[in-house]
Amino acid sequence: MPTMQHTTVTDVTRVEPGDRVLITGASGFIGSAVARALQARGARLVVLVAPDADDRNLKDLDAERIVADIRDPASVSAACRGARFVFHLAAVYRFWARNPQMFYDVNVTGTLNVLDAVRAAGCERLVYTSTVGVLGLHGTKRGIPADETSYADISHLFGHYKRSKFVAEHEVLRAAAEGLDVCLALPTFPLGPGDLAPTPTGKVVVDFLNGKMPAFVNTAMNVTHVDDLARGHLAALEHGGRGRSYILGGENLTMRAILHTLAGCSGLPAPHLAVPRGLVLTAGAASDLFEGRLLRREPHVPFEAARMSATRMIFNDERARTELGYTSRPAREAIEESARWFADHGYVSADRLAAIRWPK
Repeated sequence: MPTMQHTTVTDVTRVEPGDRVLITGASGFIGSAVARALQARGARLVVLVAPDADDRNLKDLDAERIVADIRDPASVSAACRGARFVFHLAAVYRFWARNPQMFYDVNVTGTLNVLDAVRAAGCERLVYTSTVGVLGLHGTKRGIPADETSYADISHLFGHYKRSKFVAEHEVLRAAAEGLDVCLALPTFPLGPGDLAPTPTGKVVVDFLNGKMPAFVNTAMNVTHVDDLARGHLAALEHGGRGRSYILGGENLTMRAILHTLAGCSGLPAPHLAVPRGLVLTAGAASDLFEGRLLRREPHVPFEAARMSATRMIFNDERARTELGYTSRPAREAIEESARWFADHGYVSADRLAAIRWPK
C-alpha cells in the first residue's frame, strides 16, 4: 500500500457552527452517527442519499437532503459545491451480489467522483471512510493485532467488497500524494443503535437474541460503539495527517466473550458448541456454489462471510489514540445498547423477547 510522510494538521481545522458539511452515505449505520455528531457541533448538514436508501436514521436530523446516485459525477459535483468539509462514507458493504460489478461501480467509481468533486469545489478537507478489511492479518493468528502498517496480503482480500475498497483506498492515497487534503478512517466492527440492515456485526447480536446461534466459530473481532466511530471521524478531520490512515476501534474480544456478554445483559443462554473453522469454510463454499452461482440467489452462508468469521479480526488503534486523541467506551456498553435497540425495534421474535431479562 502506498505510504506518505506524516503531515500534521494544525488546530485551524475545526468544524465551526454554520459550516456546510457534506456526508455521503449519511443514511447508513456509521454515516448517520457521523451526521448526528456534526449536528451536535452546529454544522450545516448536507446529506447525499441514494434513491433506494432506507433513510429512517435521518428522520430527526436537520439537514439539506440531496437524493442522488454516487455513481453520477454531475450529482456528486453539485452536492460538493459550497461545502467546507466532506465525509465520504457511501459504499456497498455486503458479502454477495448477483452482479459483482456493483461493488466497483459504487466503491471505486463513486470514490473517484467524490475526489474529482472535492477538487473542483475547493473543499478544505475530505475524510474518506475505508475499512480494516484492506489490512493484512499476518500476525493475528498468533494474537498480534494488525495496525495501519500491516500491509495487505492479497490472499486475505477475499470477496469483491474488500477488493473494491482496496482499489478505492489506493485512489484516495494517490489523490493525497497529488496534493488533496484527505485523511482516512478505518472503522473496526460497530455496534449500537440504528443498525437498520443489520450489518454483519449486528447480525451476530440479532441471531443470538433470536436463538439462531446454536454454535459459534472460535474467532475474535474488534468491537466498538458506533458513536465512538463518529467522534473518531470528526477527530480525523480536525487532527489527522494528510494521507494518513487511522484505525478507529474498541476492544478485541473472542466470539465466546461477545456471546457471554450478550448472555449476561439479556439473560438468554450462550451457546457452548464451537464449530471447527474448516466446517464453516466448507459450508460457505457449498452455499456460494449452489445458492449463489447455480440458483442466483443470496447464499445463506456467503463464502466471504464464512472466511471472515473464521479469521481473527483483531486490531491495534494506538495511532488514532495518540495522534487524534481518540477514545472508546467499554465494548460491553456497545453490545448491550445494540441488543436493546434490536429488541425495541422489532428484530426479535415475540417468544424470545418475552424471555429476555435486562439488568436493572
